[in-house]
Amino acid sequence: MLENAGPKRPVWDAEADFPELCEALRTGLQEVVDPELHLSVIQLGLIRNVKVEDDHVLIRMILTTPFCPYGPAMLEQTRVKAEETLKRPTHMEFAMEAWDFSMMDEELGREWGIF
Repeated sequence: MLENAGPKRPVWDAEADFPELCEALRTGLQEVVDPELHLSVIQLGLIRNVKVEDDHVLIRMILTTPFCPYGPAMLEQTRVKAEETLKRPTHMEFAMEAWDFSMMDEELGREWGIF
């Protein structure tokens, strides 16, 4: 769960009805790593929302910078890992929300002296 997260870490829509899927997804997405920062999309707080629909999962994701050269590959890696983990078709939504350090994992932020 995200209750120990930094101030800008959202609670996913799916958390209330599908907590076990969300926990599995967080674990699976730890393997999707930003190639420049060497941190996972979960640690960085790039997964802004997860919705479980009748026939698919919808993941809303941002990047640390909107012009990240690795962005398309990271979005695709996230989709593939989510489908593999959840055993459900997954659609990605790229959001233009600006990323900042307060979105990252609180423990990591403390290590970096941010929180």
